[in-house]
Amino acid sequence: MSFMPTGEQSTSTAPQVTPQVAQRLLAEVGKVIVGQEEVLELMLTTYFAGGHLLFEGVPGLAKTLMVKALATAVGGSFSRIQFTPDLLPSDIIGTNIYELGKSEFRFREGPIFASFLLADEVNRTPPKTQAALLEAMEERHVSVDGETRPLPRDFTVFATQNPVEYEGTYPLPEAQLDRFLLKVLIDYPAEQEEKRVLQLYNDGFSPHDLTRSGVTAVIEPEQWPSVRREIEQVRVEAGVLDYILSIVRATRKHRSVALGASPRAGIALLRGSKALAAIRAKSYITPDEVQTLALPVLRHRILLSPESELEGGDVTGVIAGIVGSTPVPR
Repeated sequence: MSFMPTGEQSTSTAPQVTPQVAQRLLAEVGKVIVGQEEVLELMLTTYFAGGHLLFEGVPGLAKTLMVKALATAVGGSFSRIQFTPDLLPSDIIGTNIYELGKSEFRFREGPIFASFLLADEVNRTPPKTQAALLEAMEERHVSVDGETRPLPRDFTVFATQNPVEYEGTYPLPEAQLDRFLLKVLIDYPAEQEEKRVLQLYNDGFSPHDLTRSGVTAVIEPEQWPSVRREIEQVRVEAGVLDYILSIVRATRKHRSVALGASPRAGIALLRGSKALAAIRAKSYITPDEVQTLALPVLRHRILLSPESELEGGDVTGVIAGIVGSTPVPR
């Protein structure tokens, strides 16, 4: 699709640092991840947009490895929490420990104090523990005994849930699902990609030692202000803004939808599209970016009516229909 905004936007300077940073990160992660180019692009989009991402896929599809490799390439700290039915909020956030020798309390940080947090099988823990993530994801700080403690500036949650096993799970409430910028579905790799994975492991690859595979930090800290500035400066034509608005509002009127997307969904679609445009070296959002992100932004934010589900309707088809029927700005 060809789209050129009019007026001032057409003279905007295309991002220079952001696409270079993105390509270096993708190349570094690509040392240990075979295929999954679209998933990795969405992971970068989430990170650059300052959001959080929810993975859905069966075990064994390298979700942990992708997050760990990206954290290594960025030079950020990585932490993994296995969510279980007996997990407590203090197991995530941390707690105050009394030291007898000093006669004072010392705060022991929980695993949430990391740049990249992998919340594995987040739907296997009770709502009280799930809620411990809510403040952190929205505010990027936690409160312990009335004291607020900031998280790393680039704190990003990559959560996973298994779409097959439902016994002993606690579905995430809509309020928490809405905190995830994107929901990404991961499928099995193609045959040739899976063969390359087997070859990697046959050659001695270990997912527990990424340094042996040559994965290192490739981004300088001083580059991040330029990345953030370029994303903020990505321009949005009025027609594209109306396009985003029309798609979001259409979810509330669709006959198959019981609960449509909230205004936060539109904000997420806008933020994500700006980050994706910058990654693609564009100075303005085109409908392509909006269409790429419409499904991962909206799929976890709408609920189908019981009648539609009985008729075999699915969220993917509804969103595709809405996007396909919404006039594209020219």
